[in-house]
Amino acid sequence: MGKTLKRSAAFSALARALAAGSRGGPSIGARLGALPRMIRATARGEYDGGLRLALMTAATAYIVSPVDLIPEIPLAIFGLADDAVMVTWLAGSVLAETERFLEWEARRSSVIPGHVAS
Repeated sequence: MGKTLKRSAAFSALARALAAGSRGGPSIGARLGALPRMIRATARGEYDGGLRLALMTAATAYIVSPVDLIPEIPLAIFGLADDAVMVTWLAGSVLAETERFLEWEARRSSVIPGHVAS
């Protein structure tokens, strides 16, 4: 039960980080809606977010995984530190990458495909 509480606290921290980071920028809804588009554009090779998406996926898998690099029980506070670092990094990465993707989408929609006339 203690591990479940710690995990839910980590997810609460992620939600707070997303809410705080979205002030003045795109809304959380816009950012979450951009994630599937970002994954599709990356898979098609249109957007260059492949490595960053892979790292964010690995961080998410680590956070939700029951296996820990530093276990909580024998190492107490140090065991929570690795989860806190991952959640903080993931929150920052999601904020930065979705903002970067939304800017890329906006620039892309303003470009008219064709050839340069000389």
